[in-house]
Amino acid sequence: MKLSELATLVIGAKIEGDDTVDIREAQVDSRLVKPGDLFICLPGATVDGHDYIEQAVESGAVAVVVQRPVETTVAKLVVSDVRFAMAVIACHLYGYPTKQLKVIGVTGTNGKTTTTHLLDTILRDAGYRTGLMGTIGLRIGDTFLEAKNTTQDALDLQRSFKQMVDVGTDYALIEVSSHALAMGRVKGVQFRSALFSNLTQDHLDYHGTMEAYQAAKRLLFARMNNGYEADEGRRQYAVINIDDAAGVDYAAATPAHLITYAIDQPADVRATNIQITAQGTRFRCETFVGTIDMQLKMIGKFNVYNALAATAACLAEGVSLKAIAQSLASVSGVDGRFEPVDEGQDFTVIVDYAHTPDSLQNVLSTIREFADGRVICVFGCGGNRDRTKRPKMASIAAQFSDYVIATSDNPRFEEPEAILQDVEQGLLGTTTPYELIVERGEAIGQAIAMAQTNDVILLAGKGHETYQEIRGTRLPSDDRELARTALRRREQR
Repeated sequence: MKLSELATLVIGAKIEGDDTVDIREAQVDSRLVKPGDLFICLPGATVDGHDYIEQAVESGAVAVVVQRPVETTVAKLVVSDVRFAMAVIACHLYGYPTKQLKVIGVTGTNGKTTTTHLLDTILRDAGYRTGLMGTIGLRIGDTFLEAKNTTQDALDLQRSFKQMVDVGTDYALIEVSSHALAMGRVKGVQFRSALFSNLTQDHLDYHGTMEAYQAAKRLLFARMNNGYEADEGRRQYAVINIDDAAGVDYAAATPAHLITYAIDQPADVRATNIQITAQGTRFRCETFVGTIDMQLKMIGKFNVYNALAATAACLAEGVSLKAIAQSLASVSGVDGRFEPVDEGQDFTVIVDYAHTPDSLQNVLSTIREFADGRVICVFGCGGNRDRTKRPKMASIAAQFSDYVIATSDNPRFEEPEAILQDVEQGLLGTTTPYELIVERGEAIGQAIAMAQTNDVILLAGKGHETYQEIRGTRLPSDDRELARTALRRREQR
C-alpha cells in the first residue's frame, strides 16, 4: 500500500518526502518496527512516539505519521491529530474488519468481564464462533493472548479484529473502558451492540470528576450509527441498565435500537423474585419475548444484572430465551470473579476482582446474605490511582465485615505504607477490628490462620491477576495460589 493512498484517508494530511513509498505494516512501538513499516508517533501521558523516530528508522521504518515538526530522513505524513489518523489508517490497512464481524462492546465500572464471558458462552452454545478482548486477555480462535490494556489502542484493535475475521469469527465480544473511549481507541469500530452495566466511582485520577467519567462512557452510545436499517442483521442495539441514573442518560443519547434491563424499574428485560444462596442465584426473567425461571451457579445480585445484560443482547441476536437460560445455568464462574479456593477447609475463601467502592460493597453484601460465620475481608488500593476511594473502600469493608486486613494491591510507584495510611482513615473510629499488613501474602496468611469454622474470607482487588506491580516491575503474585499455600500450611500444623 502506498503512503499516498493512506494520505487520502485523512483530510488535511500532507506528505513531506516520497509519497510512493510502499507500506508493509504499521506500528506504534518503535521496538516492533520491521523493514517497510509505517511508524505512527503516538503521543501519550508519559511517552511520546515522536521521541522514538530515530530508533524506528534504524529498525527499517520507511515513513512516519507525525503531528508536530520533526527531523527525519524518511517520508512524513503530517496530520493534526495522530490518534484520529491512526484509527482511520488502521481500519483501511486491515480491510475494515468490523464490517465483517458483529462486535458487541460492554462498558461500565463493574461487570464488563463477566458479561462478555456470559455472552461468549451463550453465543458459542448457539453455534457461533466468538472472539474475546478484555481485562483477562485476548482470544482469537483457539489462541489466548495477554492484553496490555482492557481495550487495545486503535491499531492493535483493528489488527486483532482482522485476525478474528481470518479465523472465521462471527462475534467479537469486547470490554470498552472509559480510557479507551476518551482516547479514541474504538473510533472506527462498527458496533453491532453496546451494553452498559453501571457507573460508580473509579478512574478519577484520569477523568478528574464523575461527570467527565460519565461523559466518556456516553461516547459509546452517542457514536452509534445514526441511520436505520430494514435488515435486522444490520441494525444496532443499545442494551442499557436503567436502574442506573447514567443508563437513563445514555438511553436518551443513543440513536440505536434501545433494549432496557433492570431489577427495580420496569424494563424490556427484568429480573423478579430473586433468591440468593451460597449455592447460586435464582430469579424470574421477564422479557419482551416471554418469561422464564433462571438458575445461576454464580452468586449475587450483581451477577443477576450481568445475566440480564447478556440475555437482552442475545435475544437481539435471535437466540431463544430457553437456550439463553440453559447456557447461563452452565456457567460456574469467571476467572477471578467470586472464585472459591477450596482445599477441603471448613470455612470459605473467595477471590474477587472487586477494586472499587461499589464492587466491594456488592461482593461483601452478597457474602453477608449466606455467611454463617464471620466475614474477614482482605483488600488493598492501587498506587498512582484515585486516592479518594481509599478511605471509602475501607469504610465499606468495616461496615460489611467482622474483621478487616488492609494490604498492598499494585502499589506501583507509591510507598505501600503511605497508601495504607490513606486506607486507615476510613477505618479509624469504626468498631470493626482491623490490621494493616503491607505484604499481601502475609496478609492472606494471617486471614486464613485466624479463620474458624463457617467463616468467609474475601480476598478482594486482584482477582485473576498473577502479579504485584511495584516500581515498574511485575512480580509474581496470585491470590489464589497464596491462599492455597496458606491453607496447606494451616493443615500441616
